[in-house]
Amino acid sequence: MKKIEVLGSGCPNCVKLAANAQQAIAMTGVEAEIVKVTDYKEIMAYGIMSTPGLVIDGKVVSYGRIPSPGDIALWLSE
Repeated sequence: MKKIEVLGSGCPNCVKLAANAQQAIAMTGVEAEIVKVTDYKEIMAYGIMSTPGLVIDGKVVSYGRIPSPGDIALWLSE
């Protein structure tokens, strides 16, 4: 099972990113869980400077923007 982490304060962009990740899971059929990370110390540990951030299985794949469900689906299938 893949672990998807949405990094951010819970702002509207973070909520949209989580929704896009959920759509990507549905598109690919990949088993995955979405975890929302709101603790700034945890977010800073990934070395990103702007949110929202997206981490798949411990690897930062995006930050500072909201990738489309299609982009996220590609990253999930890698």
